[in-house]
Amino acid sequence: MNWISNYVRPKINSLFSRREVPENLWTKCPECGTMLFHRELKDNLNVCTSCDHHMALSPRERFADLFDGGIFTEVAVPEPLADPLHFRDQKRYPDRLKAAQKSTGEYGAMLVAEGEMARTPIVAAAQDFAFMGGSMGMFVGNAIVAAAERAVALRRPLILFSAAGGARMQEGILSLMQMPRTTVAVEMLREARLPYIVVLTHPTTGGVTASYAMLGDIQIAEPNALICFAGPRVIEQTIREKLPEGFQRAEYLLDHGMLDRVTHRKQLRDELIAITRLLLGLPPAVKGELPPPDQPILTAIQSQPAAGPAQ
Repeated sequence: MNWISNYVRPKINSLFSRREVPENLWTKCPECGTMLFHRELKDNLNVCTSCDHHMALSPRERFADLFDGGIFTEVAVPEPLADPLHFRDQKRYPDRLKAAQKSTGEYGAMLVAEGEMARTPIVAAAQDFAFMGGSMGMFVGNAIVAAAERAVALRRPLILFSAAGGARMQEGILSLMQMPRTTVAVEMLREARLPYIVVLTHPTTGGVTASYAMLGDIQIAEPNALICFAGPRVIEQTIREKLPEGFQRAEYLLDHGMLDRVTHRKQLRDELIAITRLLLGLPPAVKGELPPPDQPILTAIQSQPAAGPAQ
């Protein structure tokens, strides 16, 4: 037995061998190609530190930044029929759903939650573009109806983050029926005189744009988000003309009156707080934690009689 070859050499190699580096530590920006360290990117809310490109955020990542302390409670969404049309292309529709559920960890393409934003109670819904392109199917329709009903029941505003490639073709006409269905859900909020704020993220297209995504009391978009019904390539091929620079991007739509604001992701929470409290008739939110009042002062305030109607 050659102990140098069989023991000493492997031991030395193990000490000086190159450590394996996980593949998910770096992310390449799709806009400028800069390699971004995962912690730095996460701390910057998935916004490129080099070119300011806004990358996709999952609903849970959005809610972690939106709600106070990242604490929220999920709102239950009724489950639709699994495969109403028995659709099959290269794969069976149930197989595609299972693959999307496994990769995202979510049951459907939208997450609904309730919680507080700067101590302002709200209901929020967010689409997940990673789940089959965030396509609008029966589950998304059920989620928006559930969010609207919950907001009306609790007398809270609804904030919706859209990100979708349009209606889900695997559900055919049933997916298109979600357009009037979600419009009715938005009308429920209007009748209850509750704010409905939409944040359009990249991309928001197709039947989603033609329904609930453009019906907000306030329309906000993230920078350079693609917002359209038919995409620019389809329009160019149809009219056979070159489209203007930045056509159907958030800044272009803002200039042409289709949006109220284009807001950077890092300022989005503060803006949503200000707008929500303004629409609810509440005073501006106080930044930071205030110390609790002294007990005698608190007792005096609670013992004051309620003000009666003006004479």
